[in-house]
Amino acid sequence: MDRASRAMDRTIQVNSEEDILAPQDWSFPVPIAYGPGRLAEIGVQCRSIGVFRPLIVTDRGSRGLPFIETLTSCLANAGMQAGIFSEISPNPRDDEISAGRGMFIDGRHDAIIAIGGGSAMDGGKAICLTANNRIDLWDFEYEQPTPQISAAFPKLITIPTTAGTGAETESTAMITHVEKGMKFCIWHPELSPSLALLDPELTLGLPKTLTAWTGADAMTHAIEAYLVPGFHPLCDGLALEGLALVSRWLPIAVSDPSNLAARGGMLVGSCLAGISFLKGLGMVHAISHMVGAEYNTQHGLTNAIVLPVVLRFNLAGEKAKVIRMSQMMGLTETSNEAFIAAVEKMLDDIGIPKSLEEIGVPADCAQRIAEKAIQDSAADTNPRPATIAEIRKLTEEAIVKAR
Repeated sequence: MDRASRAMDRTIQVNSEEDILAPQDWSFPVPIAYGPGRLAEIGVQCRSIGVFRPLIVTDRGSRGLPFIETLTSCLANAGMQAGIFSEISPNPRDDEISAGRGMFIDGRHDAIIAIGGGSAMDGGKAICLTANNRIDLWDFEYEQPTPQISAAFPKLITIPTTAGTGAETESTAMITHVEKGMKFCIWHPELSPSLALLDPELTLGLPKTLTAWTGADAMTHAIEAYLVPGFHPLCDGLALEGLALVSRWLPIAVSDPSNLAARGGMLVGSCLAGISFLKGLGMVHAISHMVGAEYNTQHGLTNAIVLPVVLRFNLAGEKAKVIRMSQMMGLTETSNEAFIAAVEKMLDDIGIPKSLEEIGVPADCAQRIAEKAIQDSAADTNPRPATIAEIRKLTEEAIVKAR
């Protein structure tokens, strides 16, 4: 290898020898059933894991959509009587989780089927946490000591109908604490979906706007997870492959919504990116969580707007990772500036607004958002530490002109 080749090799080494030799504990996700038409198997899948009386959890916007009727019909054909709880907001609230728990208990259900977008996934997981245990929801907050449960969690099946959140394989949920006006991450290590069913046919009816917003969410997950410091080759590999799939298929899914291959590529890319953030997320999510908690903005859309601002803050010193991400996106130029420009062009091409102000976020909230965002668990894994003043500046920039 000549000197130039050795120099280039050093620039793309992401992990040091110290990283590679440090002890690690890795967990990995759940059984995944992927393919067009797989929803028809739900009755058989339920019986195979001992589920006979599930509660379907979805969001208000999905209650009247055809996939709910298809799901209930498939379950009925398998001899199962399912209940439906559809009082989940776009940013799920703790009072909604309490109501869902009550319906689960009153209906003597034995499992949760969470179907819909990220809010339905989060709502279903949160109800699972509290359904069989007399433990307050907020005792499951990520930063708190893990509570001891007295009874096993109900079985959980997740069925995403958007390609973005990647929430179908993991155990965390983002819930709004109504009294505090903040979002918190809740979880328990023993809560894990028994099955994630990925059927791209369920995403064919998504409008272009929601396809763009959720797809940009998946891209943000892949980028932020990959930039989290530390040695985690499983998550890093999934983040990069997820980014490759999303960057290829998202523009096609937006411009040609009936393209089933694009829908499939996006659903798998979203899933991989969702698994990758077992490693953590970053400041895009820390800010976005608090904006969503206060102003009920759509999560993926908020992430998409904030992303370029945080990339400009984070990418200094991340040359090796930027090169790899650029390669996965098929870029010939691999500088930080070229990578950010490519991300911004994709956001432009799929119609993402250029500021939070355009979606109703006022300029005078930046200090308050910053004070809350620094407490978010995603801020802890951002590749570059940030002060409240720096987060306020990022938030102000995202409000006025993100790109």
